[in-house]
Amino acid sequence: MKVALCHDWLTGMRGGERVLELLCDRFPDAPIYTLIHNRDAVSDRINAHPIHCSPLQKIPGIFQSYRNYLPLMPLLTRSWQVPDEVDLVISTSHCVAKSIRSPAATKHLCYCFTPMRYAWLFHEDYFPQPLKRSLLKPVLALLRSWDRRVSDRVDRFVGISQHVQKRIQDFYARDSELVYPPADTSYFTPTDEAREDYDFLISALVPYKKVDLAIRAYNQSGRPLKIMGSGSALDSYKAMAKPNIEFLGRQPDEQLREHYRRCRFLLFPGEEDYGIVPVEAMACGCPVIAYRKGGATETVAEALSGVFFDQQDETSLLEAVERAAQQDWDPLRIREHALRFSEQAFLDGIETQIAELIGS
Repeated sequence: MKVALCHDWLTGMRGGERVLELLCDRFPDAPIYTLIHNRDAVSDRINAHPIHCSPLQKIPGIFQSYRNYLPLMPLLTRSWQVPDEVDLVISTSHCVAKSIRSPAATKHLCYCFTPMRYAWLFHEDYFPQPLKRSLLKPVLALLRSWDRRVSDRVDRFVGISQHVQKRIQDFYARDSELVYPPADTSYFTPTDEAREDYDFLISALVPYKKVDLAIRAYNQSGRPLKIMGSGSALDSYKAMAKPNIEFLGRQPDEQLREHYRRCRFLLFPGEEDYGIVPVEAMACGCPVIAYRKGGATETVAEALSGVFFDQQDETSLLEAVERAAQQDWDPLRIREHALRFSEQAFLDGIETQIAELIGS
């Protein structure tokens, strides 16, 4: 069976690229179609494949400015040409990858991280300036119309969570299957060392992640909080944080694993489509304090692997922290729960979806 892969863009190694990496291993001869490819920012396992880019690739400085071209991306996907001999296209999509055109006899499975979030959701977070949001309103309406229309090119949708499955139904009027994304549970493992007296948050430092909520809460409590990550809001977050809050910047996976192993609790204050971070933390035996909405409600087991809070305000978050502090946690049970979301579980799920689609 000849397979082609399609991914929105290759500019870093985040959760979506970890999924693509496993698919690259499974289909070592598969070409990859993408808008842009920064070879220095993705793994050798991805770079080993033939990679076909859109005309965006030729624009100087594109790796820093590509998001400015969002309104043009639907047109640019037309440059992707899938050969007739390809039996299966697998798109890993949160933006435009699912729009890839394939030959009539070729099946198309879309592993959908979310419908195009910029067009459908969180407009106030993505475009906080009212004037810019107003000017973009007709553009976003056109993107929604296009996004709904090209969803018909997909033969089978597979969502990353029930949360995303509901969006696929609401926005595309399509049914979907469920396969949870993979966590590297062989790398993220517990240790016998005692946990230390600080809480931990790892996130892109952008408004919709609600890192500011954690900062305000810990400003009130005075408890130690370490924040790992970078992003456009870093300077404003540093300005509002008191001395008990430490910013670690971007760190390698080795340091991330150490904090999962050493911290008291992981904080997860935003609404995410899925959220790989809580699963990685739980694989290290770390309890999670999460907002009760989005993918975390499917991965965190209340009282077994974490505690939820119901309102995105300081009082609700700090009450959850206090409840977590009063509970005895079993790191091995927390890790056992996380193993449901392993790489092998993901691969088994995808194989089942492919077999059903090709056999249909």
